[in-house]
Amino acid sequence: MTGGQQDAYATFRPRRSRFVSLTVAVALVVVFTVVAVRIPRGGVTGWNTPDSVAMVVFAVAVAAFLLRYALVRATPTPRGLEVRNLIVSRHLEWAEIVNVQFGNGAPWLTLELSDTETLAVMAVQRSDGTFAEAEARRLAALVEVNNRTPGGAD
Repeated sequence: MTGGQQDAYATFRPRRSRFVSLTVAVALVVVFTVVAVRIPRGGVTGWNTPDSVAMVVFAVAVAAFLLRYALVRATPTPRGLEVRNLIVSRHLEWAEIVNVQFGNGAPWLTLELSDTETLAVMAVQRSDGTFAEAEARRLAALVEVNNRTPGGAD
């Protein structure tokens, strides 16, 4: 692959939400751990070691969810697109993607699929502004280029 092709097939990732979710995950674990260790034991509060452990475990669980949010992505290859969203991951062949939509105030890009379903691509998020718009255009161009039939017939 040439340099231009490598850039075209670069992985799609959100910027702002990724930064925010990672920052909040780390802060949450740190704050909950400090509170769990520093809170007075016994006495009027009735706080004990299992309560502290449960508090830290809860923070780690929430941080794990936020980490999953930070790791959403869409990875294009010459064969298709691998979409990793918050809950569901899905591999699509280029021929399955009919249209790329990024309008009407939707929070992220949406793909129209040949089976009449739609698939959100959380890796391209409206909160990223002009960067997201450029990424949506790049994905639309990839779909167009990879859906051309050999011999030039469209």
